Amino acid sequence: MQLTRRDTLALGLGAAALTLLPFRASASVEDKISAFTGGATVGEGDITLTAPEIAENGNTVPIEVEAPGAVSIMVLAAGNPNPDVATFNFGPLAGSHAASTRIRLAGTQDVVAVAKLADGSFIQASSTVKVTIGGCGG
Repeated sequence: MQLTRRDTLALGLGAAALTLLPFRASASVEDKISAFTGGATVGEGDITLTAPEIAENGNTVPIEVEAPGAVSIMVLAAGNPNPDVATFNFGPLAGSHAASTRIRLAGTQDVVAVAKLADGSFIQASSTVKVTIGGCGG
């Protein structure tokens, strides 16, 4: 098989376009929440998501989430290329149902926490974090 200059140019331009275009194959936040809850209705309740209102650096944004009686808590960053941040699971001997960590945010966006309670119900909280310097390639 012989490649002409035109074929080589077309292949090169196609490869360049693939590397420059953003690839968004990950599911949306709503899809992630639906998968976590199994399609159940998410309500409001006794869940606390603590995040700074303004983060000067998106590389290390401290968050804390607490939901008394939670079996599992999922944290999502709505504006990141991959919204999954963490899922914390608590056993029956857990002293508290809280977790804290530092996350990376690509820019100003909502951070969402969804907790599964021991009775099988789900509750949600969210907080908007304004980021002045992006952490995910910003």
